[in-house]
Amino acid sequence: MSIGSGIPGLGVEVARVPEAVRRRVDAWAREGLTVALVPTMGALHEGHRTLIRAARSGADRVVVSIFVNPRQFAPNEDLATYPRTEIEDLAALTDEGADLAWVPAPDVVYPPGFETTVRAGSLGEPLEGLHRPGFFDGVATVVAKLFALVRPHRAYFGEKDYQQLLVVARMAVDLDLGVQVVPVPTVREADGLAMSSRNVLLSAADRAVAPVLHRTLSRMAARLADGASEPAAEIAWGREKLLAAGFSAVDYLEVRDPRTLAPVARAGVAARILAAVRLGPVRLIDNLPVG
Repeated sequence: MSIGSGIPGLGVEVARVPEAVRRRVDAWAREGLTVALVPTMGALHEGHRTLIRAARSGADRVVVSIFVNPRQFAPNEDLATYPRTEIEDLAALTDEGADLAWVPAPDVVYPPGFETTVRAGSLGEPLEGLHRPGFFDGVATVVAKLFALVRPHRAYFGEKDYQQLLVVARMAVDLDLGVQVVPVPTVREADGLAMSSRNVLLSAADRAVAPVLHRTLSRMAARLADGASEPAAEIAWGREKLLAAGFSAVDYLEVRDPRTLAPVARAGVAARILAAVRLGPVRLIDNLPVG
């Protein structure tokens, strides 16, 4: 089935082949309606719902993609175990009033013979780019395909994936895609943990430790903002704090320029603290602004 929910009680329209998306988007264009896109990999939570609500407030129609993109997973990463909850996701989209769900199979997005890749550029090289080679090329490629298919006026991305947000925004400008990339602040649990689809994979013991990440970044941000400490000292303190709390590894903990991701060497200037840590089998990322 290419279009229609096909599931009793679900009101959101579901497309599984590109032609179905094009027909719907073309019809909206003829009516002069604005379109917003919210790209996701499914396993939707309150953070995704916040993106959808922001999109609803900024456009006449909202398309939400649900696609676990294999091109942004390395062979040793969690593609096979990444949470997949399509029925629950479509129910959430119905609740939030999304107009169309784009839910393709991998061989629809990457059919036999597909060989084009969008290179992310310098913004994709540090931080996640160092620890996950090819990750941002995979992100840029699938998002470029989404933009070409849906032709949205605006696309909404969460600040939790801050480097991804910068990469996508740069790509949209560089390739003249005509899409406004709209950032949405990170949505957090009551204890500060950034919402993520991977959080369900945390054990009860690890879930109790996880909020230390946000508390550590918050302390670092406050001290850097008031000039009480320098970035190098705060990074060293933060790494020690995280490892002592029970995180098994700190892939990176950095203070970077919020636009270029260049290292920031002194306190008292605008910056972003970005971190990726490992807790049990789960890799968590988070970031906070400074100043």
